Amino acid sequence: MPQSVLQSAPPLKNPSEVDDLDAVVEPLALELSLTDPEDHERLTWLRESIVVLAVPLADGVAQRYRNRGIETDDLIQVARTALVKAVHRYRPGAGPGFAAYATPTISGELKRWFRDHGWAVRPPRRIQELRAALVGEEERLRHELGRDPLDAELALAHGVARAEVGEARRGSAAYHSTSLDEPLAGGSSLADFVLVAEGPDSAIATRDALHRAISRLTERQRLVLRMRFADELTQAEIGTRIGVSQMQVSRILRGVLDRLRAELDDSPRAESDDTAA
Repeated sequence: MPQSVLQSAPPLKNPSEVDDLDAVVEPLALELSLTDPEDHERLTWLRESIVVLAVPLADGVAQRYRNRGIETDDLIQVARTALVKAVHRYRPGAGPGFAAYATPTISGELKRWFRDHGWAVRPPRRIQELRAALVGEEERLRHELGRDPLDAELALAHGVARAEVGEARRGSAAYHSTSLDEPLAGGSSLADFVLVAEGPDSAIATRDALHRAISRLTERQRLVLRMRFADELTQAEIGTRIGVSQMQVSRILRGVLDRLRAELDDSPRAESDDTAA
């Protein structure tokens, strides 16, 4: 986009302020179409004049796509670049007017930008296209109903199943990503609450430590452990087999599990100490 256009562009306005855009743009567009192709200075001036007048339209379209994971300044830049393309391609008298031609052109560029740059995790193309279509349908229904439309109303208007509307809405989450290092309340981070799968070496070490810990149990403790977690007997059934009450079995199991947890928690530190020594 020519730098002079960006520098002379008016501040962001409400799209409703450009309702009469065609009244001022159409004469310039007509003159542009009749200007001698060799008169580059006049052509440039006319095009830049139309762009400057229509910048509020482009900015208004860009605002419809804010808060979806891409900076508003980037959206405005994409929209204004699309506006320049629309000015170059527009032919006066070939349709309902410049605003009606430029708006879908700008919107289409923004949707392509989101498709190519806006997804943190890319959902299936079907979901991307359905979501883009529902954005316009939702805005139309919002004006028509005077409230946010329900998923069922969107599905009926667009001719899809309600479940597909919900799937498209969930796909919106793919626009956003959150750093695992983002601080949370209490001084922790998201990474502190994410489970990370251990590698095979770590799993082998854990199993080896567990075998060693179990070998240090008494024979009765190992028997109770096997009947409860290998044979899947209830505590009452175990009590009947070894001749104790269910409460005693519960105490045995609790003591065994506490001991195993303590030994497994200590084993990495012990190994580190042995290595350091």
